[in-house]
Amino acid sequence: MKIRQLMTKDVSSCLPDETTNQAVRIMWERDCGFVPVIESHEGRRVIGVVTDRDICIAAYTKNRPLDQIRLSELMSTDVRSCREDDEVSDAEEAMRRSQLHRLPVLDDAGQLIGVLSLADVAREATRDPGSKRQGVSAREIGETLCAISQAREIAAVATS
Repeated sequence: MKIRQLMTKDVSSCLPDETTNQAVRIMWERDCGFVPVIESHEGRRVIGVVTDRDICIAAYTKNRPLDQIRLSELMSTDVRSCREDDEVSDAEEAMRRSQLHRLPVLDDAGQLIGVLSLADVAREATRDPGSKRQGVSAREIGETLCAISQAREIAAVATS
């Protein structure tokens, strides 16, 4: 199954100079926990991503109001992505390896055209098993969720 069959196409994004308030507004209005950060609205080249978790941690560690924290200060710039013609199973493998719940979907020019989430894949796994679409199995979803949820090794913090 191709990613284009499952991805969310109507994706809101932010610019790096915008504040976290803008990303939070999108998350609230779109009921999501992930916003791609793009270079410009014209090009839509993804240069980072921000999650609801990133914002919570920044709010705590930076000790500043959200309207004073630019997305460029907290966005992840090591972006993993996929293409709409990729196989869903390949995207799931990328999610497992990098412990990600969502991947930006890019066109051949590297422009943002959608997002594939683990939730999108899980919804497909629950479709009518008699349908002609070759989807993904609940077992694959479970394996991906398990891999994503593994505790990461955290570097020890020196205390004095």
